[in-house]
Amino acid sequence: MSGTHRIHIEHVTRVEGHGSIRINTRAGVVEEVKLEVVEANRFFESVVLGMPAQDVAQTVSRICGICCVGHQLAALKAVEAALGIVPSTQTILLRKLLNESQFLQSHSLHLYFLAVPDFVGTKSVLPLASSHPELVRRALKLKKLANDFTAVIGGRTLHPMTPALGGFRKWPAQDALAAIRRRLAESLPEVQTMVEFMSDLKLPELERETEYVSLKHPDEYALYDGTIHSSDTGEQVAVADYRQATNEFTIAHSTAKWARWHRDSYMVGALARINNNFAQLRPEAQEVAMQLGIKVPSYNPYQNNLAQLVELVHCTHNSLAMLDEVLDGNSESAPPAVRAAAGCGAGAVEVPRGVLFHEYGFDDDGCCISADAVIPTSQNVNNIEKDMHAFVPQLLGKVEEGELAHTMEMLVRAYDPCISCSVHLLEVEFV
Repeated sequence: MSGTHRIHIEHVTRVEGHGSIRINTRAGVVEEVKLEVVEANRFFESVVLGMPAQDVAQTVSRICGICCVGHQLAALKAVEAALGIVPSTQTILLRKLLNESQFLQSHSLHLYFLAVPDFVGTKSVLPLASSHPELVRRALKLKKLANDFTAVIGGRTLHPMTPALGGFRKWPAQDALAAIRRRLAESLPEVQTMVEFMSDLKLPELERETEYVSLKHPDEYALYDGTIHSSDTGEQVAVADYRQATNEFTIAHSTAKWARWHRDSYMVGALARINNNFAQLRPEAQEVAMQLGIKVPSYNPYQNNLAQLVELVHCTHNSLAMLDEVLDGNSESAPPAVRAAAGCGAGAVEVPRGVLFHEYGFDDDGCCISADAVIPTSQNVNNIEKDMHAFVPQLLGKVEEGELAHTMEMLVRAYDPCISCSVHLLEVEFV
C-alpha cells in the first residue's frame, strides 16, 4: 500500500448505530485516522427533569433497546441511593438474574449475528442460513431462550415493567422460573458447540496495552455491584465518585463524548472485565477462556469477541446457581412506599458493553432536578480510535486497501458498540 489513499467507510456495518471510519495516508505515512460518531443527541437527561422519582428508571430504559435492563437497573440503584431506599436480598438476587439474562441476550446477538460473518466470509448473517444452518439454528434458539428469560422476570423482553424502587411490582411465577432453569441447563451443549467453533477462528493480531476499567467485587464476578477498578493502579473508586474515573470531554468529530482516566484512553467491556476479574469467573468459564486461547491479561481488542463468549458461559452457569437459590426460597413482597425527599445518588452496573453509570438529583417534592448517564460506548470510542492509530501503520504495505478497511470495521465491531440502530453497506473510496 503506497501513494496517497483515502478510505472513507461511511457506515460501519453490523453495529448498533451510525459510525464512520476515515483513514488518509500519503506516501506510506498515516496522516489521519478517525472514528466518527454521527448519531444525534438523545436528550434523555433533559427528558426526565421534573419527573417523579418512581418514573425515572422506566423512562431511561428507552435509551437502548439492547441494554434496556442495564439502564433500568443503574437508574433504580441511583434513585434508591438518592432517596435512601434499601432493596431486599431477594430483590437484589432477582435483579442480578435479570441483568444476566440481558448478557445472554446481547452476547448471543453480537457473537452469532454480528461478529461471526467476519470469520466465515459473508457480509451478514443471512447467507449463514445456507452455509452454516446448524449455527444459525443454535443462535436463534439461544436468543429466544434469553428473551424468554428476561420476560419471565421483567414482565416482557424489552423495557421490563416489573422492577421498581426497592422491589418488584410482580414476582415471577415459580413454574416459569423452573422452566427457564431447565432450558438453560439444556443450552449448555449448544454453547459448547459455539466455543469449539470460535476456538478455530483466526483473529487479527493487534497487541496494544491500555487501561482496563470495570466494576470489581471481592466475592463475585462484578456485574451488578462493586467499586470502579483500574488495571493501571489497582485503584478502586466508589460509584458515587464515578466522574473521577470517566473524565468526559468532547471532540470535533464525534457527537459522543470521550473518556479518559490514568492514560489518554481506557477500555470497558467483556475483555476489560475478564482482565480485571478473571479469578471471580465460574470455573467453567475459566476453562473456556483457556480453550479459546485467552491469556490474561489480553491486550488484543479483537479478543473481546472471545471474552463475550466466556461471559456467556459464566452467565449461564451463574444463572443456574442463582435460579436454584430463588426457587428454594422465593418469597413475594411488595415494593416499599416511595416518600418524596431531596437527595442525589449514583448507580452503576456492568452491561454487555461495559460499565454504565447513572446519577440523579431530586428536590423536596421528589422531582428530578439533575440527571447524568455515562454509557460504555462513550467510554470506548476514544480507545477504539487509539487502537486504529496503532494498527493502521502495522498493516500499510502488507495488505490491500479493501482488507485494511475490513480489518478496521472488524475492530469497531469487536467492541460491540451501541451507537443507535442502522445497517448499511460498506463504501470505500480510494484516490
